[in-house]
Amino acid sequence: MNPVDTVFVLFSALLVWIMTAGLSLFYGGLTRSKSMLNTMMMVILPLGFGTVIWYLFGYSLAFNGNGAFIGNLKDFAFANVSLTQSTHDLTIPDAVFAIFQGMFPLITIGIIAGSVVDRINFKAFGLFTIIWMLVVYVPLAHMVWGGGLIQKLGVLDFAGGDVVHISSGVSALVLAIVIGHRKDMLPPTVKNVPAVIAGAALLWLGWFGFNAGSALAINEAAIQALLNTILAGALGFTLWNLLDYLKNKTISLSGSFTGALTGLVLITPGAGLIKSNATFITILIGTPILFFAINGLKHHFGYDDALDAFGAHGLGGILGGLFTGVFADKGLSGTEGLIHGNIGIMGTQLAGINIAIIWAAIGTFIIIKLIGYFIPLRVDPNATDSRDIVEHAESSFDFNN
Repeated sequence: MNPVDTVFVLFSALLVWIMTAGLSLFYGGLTRSKSMLNTMMMVILPLGFGTVIWYLFGYSLAFNGNGAFIGNLKDFAFANVSLTQSTHDLTIPDAVFAIFQGMFPLITIGIIAGSVVDRINFKAFGLFTIIWMLVVYVPLAHMVWGGGLIQKLGVLDFAGGDVVHISSGVSALVLAIVIGHRKDMLPPTVKNVPAVIAGAALLWLGWFGFNAGSALAINEAAIQALLNTILAGALGFTLWNLLDYLKNKTISLSGSFTGALTGLVLITPGAGLIKSNATFITILIGTPILFFAINGLKHHFGYDDALDAFGAHGLGGILGGLFTGVFADKGLSGTEGLIHGNIGIMGTQLAGINIAIIWAAIGTFIIIKLIGYFIPLRVDPNATDSRDIVEHAESSFDFNN
């Protein structure tokens, strides 16, 4: 065991934890004041139940056993998780690995909330996310990182393109379609400037641990991942502002941070697997695609993805996975990319992406439809008070002072 690697991964885990709190502020700042607290509550809910589920069942099912789709309960409630040794051929103890991996489902579930703000019943969403974590996230984590089907195919996913971004983005799209439209499809513009700035800053900061920490040691991949993450966020921020100005003759705060976050999503699958020049090309090509998709796709097809969870994370994860296949560096990933003549890697990447899409879409559809038989999926449309008062008996602002 390496104490430096152990400290690095533990610190990275704390950075990833911060991302969920940051996302709650970011989403909350883009939501109308009458439902800001409700939006933030949906995002931070997993910090409680998600951690408990991971401790009891999630880690064991994701990282034990040789099943194609799911593991086993050998480490139920961390029963056999060592504080001093590794069973995964790592230089960090199993407990540190389990802690780090346990932060990822929390932010993944939070992302989904962005698609259905202002209309989903909080009770229905809470029940949905508990079931979703066990039915969608945990099996995908096993398939990609725990020795399951997708990993056996040779798919490259360094920090969660399939597991985090595609799963959350596709699930968000399905939820948005099933739940239906808001009364008014307002664009995601800033309603609370301090919340958006603070939330986006915490997300951006946490992403350094999200990507670099996925190397699980202080090594070349960690350094490359950190460099790529810094570059991707900055370039996405810059390009989005340029595109925004060319299209709208203005630069917005929400657009600036959306650009940074889409750049970070694009690089996540290949963060420690491609060189920085490939990162530059990935963001240079990917950012305009996501810009026009987010600004036009949902309006063209008529679905109400309120805060662009699918546009930013679903599409970003798909593109990022494909670019990883194109630019994979053998010295970092052990596999040559398409640019080096390995045509087959693109078929492998597409297979992993499609499995993640299908698993998330079908799982989400079945879960939300079943919940709808027992709990109303939408908040009471006749309620005269704000969402915050109706569902939480408090509000994000005291309007009387």
